[in-house]
Amino acid sequence: QVRFVQSGGGLVQPGGSLRLSCVGIGFIFRQYAMRCFRQAPGKEREQVAYISSTTGFTTYLPSVRGRFTISREDAKNTLYLQMNNLKPEDTAVYYCTNMEGWGQGIQVTVSS
Repeated sequence: QVRFVQSGGGLVQPGGSLRLSCVGIGFIFRQYAMRCFRQAPGKEREQVAYISSTTGFTTYLPSVRGRFTISREDAKNTLYLQMNNLKPEDTAVYYCTNMEGWGQGIQVTVSS
């Protein structure tokens, strides 16, 4: 069964940083592209970042490009999302997925 365990969310001031971690369980992690989504209250879920398997090719939502970095450590079955220069509009529940299963979601709140 595909599962993910997410960690690293919380409350941060504008301009601050957080690193989200996502451990994949129940599948061969290195064989899958991984994605991070977020959903803010009253809004649709949107894809924030993508990283391919093997080559590590990445893409980003334009509003986070240059501030967020997605990476993976296949030896630890772990996906990372480093978020810098956070803005209030980044406030959302963040999810990781391999498109066969989803993490439980983790709250990120950016507020002074």
